[in-house]
Amino acid sequence: QVQLDESGGGLVQAGGSLRLSCAASGGTFSRYAMGWFRQAPGKEREFVARINRIGGSTNYLDSVKGRFTISRDNAKATVYLQMNSLKPEDTAVYYCAADLTIGAPRIRPDDYNYWGRGTQVTVSS
Repeated sequence: QVQLDESGGGLVQAGGSLRLSCAASGGTFSRYAMGWFRQAPGKEREFVARINRIGGSTNYLDSVKGRFTISRDNAKATVYLQMNSLKPEDTAVYYCAADLTIGAPRIRPDDYNYWGRGTQVTVSS
């Protein structure tokens, strides 16, 4: 059983930055592709970013390209999401998730096997 624990959320003004972290335990971290998703009130959970098992390939939601960067440290069993130039529309609960399936990048929430509890990100205008 893999456990994921997000941290780093908070309140920031538009244009500011935050770095989210997600620490994994209970499994072999380097075997999982990792993703970040977000869910705003009244909206469905949406894909934000994904990184493959060794960190050599990444995918992003179009609206965050050039502003957000996903990375991972397999030695620390941690995945990060650096968020710059934040906008009010980035306000949401951010979740990290682990995908055990090897293959093409997947961005649907149902494709992921394990989830953290989420961390709130609020961007004020």
